[in-house]
Amino acid sequence: MAVPRAKTSKARTRRRQGLNMRLKAPALVECAGCGNLIVSHRVCPKCGFYRGRQVIIPENNG
Repeated sequence: MAVPRAKTSKARTRRRQGLNMRLKAPALVECAGCGNLIVSHRVCPKCGFYRGRQVIIPENNG
């Protein structure tokens, strides 16, 4: 059975764990209806289209 020679330091442990806990920027795609940048697989809040179909009627806030 393998036994470590020395204790792993807090800095080394946290450096290794920190690489896996990074925040990733969301992948944005252009809406086919209006050209607005949206998160993929979501309804466009500006025009209300998803996969070429009108699924919601957007509220005009202005």
